[in-house]
Amino acid sequence: MTITGAFVLFAMIWFMVFLVMLQIGNRTQGDAGEVVPGTPPGAPSGFVVRQKAWRTTLIALPLWAVLVGVIMSGAITIRDIDIGGRMGPAPAESR
Repeated sequence: MTITGAFVLFAMIWFMVFLVMLQIGNRTQGDAGEVVPGTPPGAPSGFVVRQKAWRTTLIALPLWAVLVGVIMSGAITIRDIDIGGRMGPAPAESR
C-alpha cells in the first residue's frame, strides 16, 4: 500500500464515520424549546463540530489501522472479493 493509498483510505473512513457522528447526540432547537426566529424547529442547537471531528478521528484511527493491517498482511486480496470470477485465474507464482 502506498502512502497516497493509505491517506485516501483514511479520508474515506474518516468521512464515513463523520457522517454517522453528525447524527449521534443531535439536539434540535425544538427539543431545547428555544427556536431562533427564521429557522426551522428541526435545526440543531448548540452544535459543536470540533468535538464531533475529534471523536470521529479517535474512532477512525483504529478502524484505519485494522484495515491497513489486513491489506498489508494479504489476508484478504482483491481476488477474494471477486465473486463473479471476472478477474480470471491467479497468475502462477515465480519461484
